[in-house]
Amino acid sequence: MNAPVDAGCVARSGLNWLLHRAAQKLGSAAQQAAARHGVTTRGQLVLSALVSEEFRRSQLALGQALGLDKTTLTAELDRLERAGLIVREPDPADRRVRVPVITERGRAVQAEVEKLHVRVEAGFTAGLEPAEAHALRALLQRLILSDHGPDSGSCL
Repeated sequence: MNAPVDAGCVARSGLNWLLHRAAQKLGSAAQQAAARHGVTTRGQLVLSALVSEEFRRSQLALGQALGLDKTTLTAELDRLERAGLIVREPDPADRRVRVPVITERGRAVQAEVEKLHVRVEAGFTAGLEPAEAHALRALLQRLILSDHGPDSGSCL
């Protein structure tokens, strides 16, 4: 159980802490939802990338697109493969290269977890007026698309 956060502390906090804390709260709820289907939030990120791919990517290219280092991605792919959600096939152009491919079971799990994540997000923003929730999303998008700071990570 989380200890309540002091409202005075929140009022004095910088934007970095506020964004980080909001992401922690939302991320924790999203992780719990994903865990119901035996995957992590990162696993869901990988499955979402694989389900939306219009072309196949090597593990290296997938990691770069998602902003995940080789070790982290390999561990996640190992978990997904053991669960039967992906397979890694040799690249026809270079048999040394492995291409992760989502399975039908992986597609089903990804779709279910995506539905849960939509519900989690709706619950997270339930205390906001619809216009406020829309404004929050629009402002965050503007901040992310701005030229301030380095770009890393994925769009999923």
